[in-house]
Amino acid sequence: MKFLGLLPVLFFATAAVAAAPKLYAGHELAGKAHVQLAEAQAIALKARPGRITDKELEKEAGGSGLRWSFDIKANGKGYEVGVDAADGKVLENKVEGSHPD
Repeated sequence: MKFLGLLPVLFFATAAVAAAPKLYAGHELAGKAHVQLAEAQAIALKARPGRITDKELEKEAGGSGLRWSFDIKANGKGYEVGVDAADGKVLENKVEGSHPD
């Protein structure tokens, strides 16, 4: 019955996996971004105060070609705010249309 001593270790390992942060779309591109997620979020929320409901790192025309895209809910409306992943400039800050990406 020596294996019972491993139960706390197995429980801890399982709990750690369950608590792993959710990845975002485009997470595999993060190594190419000079502006990291936390900084990009702060820039986006300064440009459009509200609550971030979705985030993505994507290749898109304009700026450096790599941007953080945030869906932000503010005043009952949805907005899309794009932040250049190279220099942190706000590339987009607009109300989402009826068919958001």
